[in-house]
Formats: sequence, structure tokens, C-alpha cells
Amino acid sequence: MKPPKPERPAATSFEAPGVEAGAQGAPQPIPGPRRQRLSLRQYIDGVRACDRSVLGRAITLIESNAKRDQALAQQLLVELLPFTGASERIGITGVPGVGKSTFIEAFGSNLTAAGHRVAVLAVDPTSGVTGGSILGDKTRMTRLSRDPNAFVRPSPSSGSLGGVGRKTRETMLVCEAAGFDVILVETVGVGQSETMVSDMVDFFLVLMLANAGDELQGIKRGIMELADLIAINKAEADAAAARHAKREYMAALRLMRGTHPDWKPPVLMISGLQNQGLDVLWEKIAEHHALFDKSGELQRKRSEQMRRWMWSMVDDRVLRALRDHPAVVQMADQLQTDVLEGRLTATLAAEALLRAFGIQG
Repeated sequence: MKPPKPERPAATSFEAPGVEAGAQGAPQPIPGPRRQRLSLRQYIDGVRACDRSVLGRAITLIESNAKRDQALAQQLLVELLPFTGASERIGITGVPGVGKSTFIEAFGSNLTAAGHRVAVLAVDPTSGVTGGSILGDKTRMTRLSRDPNAFVRPSPSSGSLGGVGRKTRETMLVCEAAGFDVILVETVGVGQSETMVSDMVDFFLVLMLANAGDELQGIKRGIMELADLIAINKAEADAAAARHAKREYMAALRLMRGTHPDWKPPVLMISGLQNQGLDVLWEKIAEHHALFDKSGELQRKRSEQMRRWMWSMVDDRVLRALRDHPAVVQMADQLQTDVLEGRLTATLAAEALLRAFGIQG
């Protein structure tokens, strides 16, 4: 015989903590106190001490579009710059379903077990319809998320070119200042714009699948030319197919110009699920780092990345200023209509907008 259900207690005039009655008597939540805004010094000290709460807030500050936050974020970055640059920056991309999250969790866990401190910047796609983002990587990397020597930060791409968050570079610097010596940047997938990833990392890893039809059709030639290593993941599922895919990629790479004359991109067979081949992969990354560091190429590459980053920020700000200029806003719709209906060429319409912005000729 089932025990009787306990009787529901009669309502009293007392309400649960943090709840107040609404107009119809329905409980309404009482807003909690707003978090106190941190000072620049608190941000600096918290990041340098790797206080995870402060680190997360610092990254949120950097991702913010509010002018007040942007000003403080840039002050923070200037103060942290002397403590950056000591990490191995690795970009990871791959075709959909290749198992990036599973690979990163196993790879990152191996590195923390070896004494490294690993930050994972997992950039999720932002919906073009709703502006929403999946942000599921942290739930997929449960073991790594709980690792005291790892930090997983999912961030929306916010529609930026290449699927890489607009502030990923700054976030990378903050993580370096917090003492993380390996930075893994997971991108949303393979595509033409994913080449932007390679312009912010030291090593560009491309994960591929065997038995996915014509493998070479699943990846752009430009990505292949930027790859520092191609890893065929899930090789445990079909070793023969993985070996065939490896031969295909090795043959294709011989016909392409690599990232550097002294580095021939290896092709490895790995399994993130079974943790196979990941030690060899790390050895190749370390070999690449030693080669480029000794020759001075690593520093030259990073310097060139910073130079291009500066000009890309200029381009971005100028474009936004042009689009928001009152004279441009006033005439843009009509000019666009004239172009679409064939009354005006796109070139003449563009020149009219530039003149309205103040650019002549």
C-alpha cells in the first residue's frame, strides 16, 4: 500500500525569501542586487591571479559593445600586454561532425595531465535570424570544464567573418595574462572565411573524416594551404578508410604551397574518442614551435598578425562609421532601390555614398 501523500500546508501571510506577492497575489521575484562594477586594478589583479570569476567578467567586459566597457577593456588590455605572448596558440577547425569537441576534451585533458594550463575559446555560430547562439561546447566538454588547470569559454561569433568572435584575439591575450600556456581556438566549421583563424594562431590544425565521400571536396583548397597539420579523426571506426584518406591528403598537400618552406604539413590518423595518436600530434606541434621559434619566424609571424589586426580594426571602424553616417543613412535606401531596379549602376551608387561620407574621387 502506497503511503498517503502529505497534505499541502495552508497558505500563510508569509512569503518565501526573495519573493513578494504581485497585484493578483501571485509570487513575484524580487530583483537581486546588481553586481558591483570592478575597478581596473581589481580586473588586473584578478586576471593575474587567475581568479576564474574575475577572468570571466574580464572576457565579458571585452565582448561588450557598450562604449564605457570598451574604454575600460582597452585600458585593461594595455596593462596586461606585458604578461602575454608566452602561450602556444592553436586554431582548430574541421568539417561538421568531425568531432572537434570530443577531440579537444581529450587533447586538452592530456595536456593538463602533463602540467600545462589550457584555455579553450570555443566560438559558436550565431543565428542570422534570431541572433542567438548555441553555446553548447561547455556542456559537451564536461570533464575539461571541471579540470582546475583548464578554462573553457564559449563565445558567440556574433556573425563575424570566419566564425571567430570579434573579440577572440583580446580574449586570447587575457587568458595568456592569466597564466594559460596553451590556447585552443575552436571554430564553427570549415569555410572560405575560416582562413581568418590562421591569422591569429601559431599553429592551424584541420580535422577531417575518412569515409565522408570525396574528402577533398569537403574542404576548401585555401584551408588546405593554411593547414600546419591535417588529422583524420575517428580513425578507429575504419582504419582502412583512414589510411586511404591519409594517402589522398598527403598527395594533395604535395601539390600545394605550404605555410613555410621549412615545414611540410604532416597527415596523422587519430581518435579523440579513443585518445589515440594525440601524443604524436602534440609532438608535431612542439616540433613546429621549436623550428619557428629558433628561426625567429614565430615572432615575425605574430608581429605581422598584429599589423594586419590593427588595419582590420581600422577597416571595421571606418565601415561602421560610413554606414551610420546621417547623410549615408538618408540616401542609402533610395540608392539601393535604384540599383536593384536597374536605374543606376552599383559603382555610381557606391560613389554617391562615399561622397556623402566625405570621400571624393
